Amino acid sequence: MCSPLSADRRCGFGLLGALLLLLSLSGCSSMDVLVTANINALNGSTIKIPCTFTSCYKMDVTKFAMNWTYQETLNDTEEMFMTYYKKRGMVPLRSDRFGDRVAFAGNLDKNDLSITLSDVQLEDEGVYNCYVRNPPDRIQGKGSITLTVVTELPPPRDSTIAVAIGASVGGALALLILSMVVVKCLRRHRKQELISEEKMEEEGKLEAEGVAEEETKQP
Repeated sequence: MCSPLSADRRCGFGLLGALLLLLSLSGCSSMDVLVTANINALNGSTIKIPCTFTSCYKMDVTKFAMNWTYQETLNDTEEMFMTYYKKRGMVPLRSDRFGDRVAFAGNLDKNDLSITLSDVQLEDEGVYNCYVRNPPDRIQGKGSITLTVVTELPPPRDSTIAVAIGASVGGALALLILSMVVVKCLRRHRKQELISEEKMEEEGKLEAEGVAEEETKQP
C-alpha cells in the first residue's frame, strides 16, 4: 500500500501507468477517420461517398461534432454543406451547388458518416472533406475524398486472356514439376539398382573367395 505522504506521487504515477497500459492493451489509439481517397462517378448517377471513424470513446451526442465540406481544389475555400446538430442529427445545409441532392446515408451508432450525392454533375468534381470531433478525444479527425466525374465508365477488363495465360502457365509448371518428380524417382530407382548390383557382386566375390580358401585348406 502507498503511504499518505512521500509515496503519494509514486502512487499517482503507478495508477497513471496502469491506465496507460490498459489503453495500450485495448488497441485504442486516437481519433482516426477512414475514407476512400479517390472516387469515380458517372455523370447523372447516384454515388455514395463513404466516411467512418474510430475513437477510444463512445459517441456522446451532447459533445459530438461533424461537418462535410466541399472545395473545388485543395487551394480553394471550403463550403460546408452538411453538419451535425445535437437534436436533429445529420442535416444537409442549403447549398446552391448541391441543392437537395445530398443526403445522409450512414449510421451514427456504427460511426458511419457516409453521404449520397444524386444526379452527379461535372461541376461536382472536387474535394469532399469529412471532419469529426468526438470528445474527450482532443484530436479532430479529417478525411478527404477526391471525386472525379466521368461521362462514361471504362469497359470491364476482359479476363479471358489472363485466365488462359494463367492456365497455360499453371499447366506448364505442373508438367515441369511432374517431370522433375519422375526423373528424380527414376534416378533413385537406378541408384538403388546399382547399389543392389554392387552388393550382389561383392557377395559373389566373398563367396568365391570363401570357396577358394576352403579348397586350399583341403589336403
